[in-house]
Amino acid sequence: MDMTRLILALLACCVCFSVSSKDFTRFSTAKKHLIKTLPHNAKSLYCGCDIKKQGKKLVPDPTGCGYVPRNTFTRSGKVNQRALRIEWEHIVSAWEFGHQLKCWQNGGRKNCRKVSEKFRKMEADINNLAPAIGEINADRSNYRFGMLGGAATQYGQCDVKVNFKQRVVEPPFYARKKIADAYAYMQKTYGLKISKQQQKLFNAWQKQDLALKSTIQKM
Repeated sequence: MDMTRLILALLACCVCFSVSSKDFTRFSTAKKHLIKTLPHNAKSLYCGCDIKKQGKKLVPDPTGCGYVPRNTFTRSGKVNQRALRIEWEHIVSAWEFGHQLKCWQNGGRKNCRKVSEKFRKMEADINNLAPAIGEINADRSNYRFGMLGGAATQYGQCDVKVNFKQRVVEPPFYARKKIADAYAYMQKTYGLKISKQQQKLFNAWQKQDLALKSTIQKM
C-alpha cells in the first residue's frame, strides 16, 4: 500500500470508530444501536470497505477496497453469505475474555450470558466491537493477533492475513491502533489479562501509529 492510500485508510478507520460510550447489557441491543448510528462514511475493520445499509442489514461494497472472498461458496456448494454481509466483531474475542470467567468453565458462552452480568456487559461493550466482513470475522475466530510473513493475498487486495495453522491474524496497518486500544480498554475496564508477548506487540502498534501521524503532520 502506498503512502497516500495508507493515510486515507488510516483516516477512514478513525472516522469509522467514533462511537458513543453508552452502556449496554445485551449484545443484540448493542448491535442494533451501532447499525442505527453507523456514520455514512464508515469502513470495515480489516479491508477498509465502504459499508452500505440494506434495510436493517449492513453489506460491504468491495468495489473500492478490492475485497475478494476467500471462499465464494460453502463446502455444500451454497453461496457464502458471510462474505456478503457486515458483522460486528469482538476485537477481543468473546472466547478470550469469556474463558477468564468462572461461568465459561461450566457451559461456555451460553452459560455466561445466562449467569454473568459482567460477561453480558463485556459482550455488549461497543468499545470492543467493530464492523467486519462476515467471512473474515469467521476466519479470525478467536485467533490471537500477531505478525506474519509473506504477502496478503487471501482476500484480494485486502491487507489482512490469517494463518489457520498457527491460529494468528495479522491486521492491516491502519487497523492496528484500534485493536491495541480495544485491548487496553478491556484491560482497564474489566481486568482483562493478556500475555507479555501480546502486550509488547500492542505497545509497538500504538507507537507506530503515533510515528505515522507525526510524519503526516510534517508533510
